[in-house]
Amino acid sequence: MLGYTLRRILQMIPVLLGATFIIYALTFLMPGDPIAALTGERPLPEATVAQIRQAYHLDDPFFVQYGNYILGVFRGDFGIDFFGRPVLDLILERLPVTFALAVTAWGLKLVIGLVIGVYGGLRAGKAADHFALVFTVLFMGIPGFVIALGGQTYFGVHLGWVDPAGIRAGWPMAFILPALVMALEAAAGLARLTRTSLVDVLRAEYLRTAKAKGLSPQRIIWGHALRNAMIPVVTYLGLSLAGMLGGAVIIEAIFNLPGIGGLMVASINNKEGTVVVGIATLLVLVYLVFNLLVDLTYGLIDPRVRI
Repeated sequence: MLGYTLRRILQMIPVLLGATFIIYALTFLMPGDPIAALTGERPLPEATVAQIRQAYHLDDPFFVQYGNYILGVFRGDFGIDFFGRPVLDLILERLPVTFALAVTAWGLKLVIGLVIGVYGGLRAGKAADHFALVFTVLFMGIPGFVIALGGQTYFGVHLGWVDPAGIRAGWPMAFILPALVMALEAAAGLARLTRTSLVDVLRAEYLRTAKAKGLSPQRIIWGHALRNAMIPVVTYLGLSLAGMLGGAVIIEAIFNLPGIGGLMVASINNKEGTVVVGIATLLVLVYLVFNLLVDLTYGLIDPRVRI
């Protein structure tokens, strides 16, 4: 198991390098001058601008800038913004809001997706299955920002059940609506995966054998069918939590939540490339760590995976 773990960790390194290279390149190619965006309509003297560019290595070639950045990441240094604040500190200040939103959305997705998926899978071809199909097609087809704006207007403005923006109400009230918006789109995919996996398992030969042996339907479903059908679902759930941290960027901007999504949007507008790359790099690292944990869990469950 130790050898398998070390191999998986080593495989993460080229993925991290490739992802950060693409992120850094896209940020490097962003139009506009970050110094001009920083000073606004009152330009600084050329000597001051040159000093700032030298301090932040903005005149260095691209590969030199990227090399310095990635070496800093391996040391735990994500750089500093134009005001001298460490990027990692800025991210950690806002991470609790994003984490609370992502975990709340993940929990809602878990309940909604599994209930609809299992209910449809156990009644394949019947009304419950048709409802699950309509649900998945509907919420997988509608963009998340459309659902967000509609829910914000109806439940927040017209009905006044929740605050349409901000976190003044605290958790959970301030997070229910944005988390539900995130959860509905993600729950559609989870419901479809659960339903398909369960239907395939129910058609398996060993379940027919279990029926022939006289096992009760409840024991067959709960003890055999659902347990085996949940294997691909568990993988999806493990990776989707990391994905929701990244998916919170747009929702946080719409609902004015002070998380890393709002920080990302503000940094893009201000041409703060170091902050943008730092947030994206951290999200990549989180995803890789969750992927590693899922793979290690599989290695414990099925020793054949370690070969």
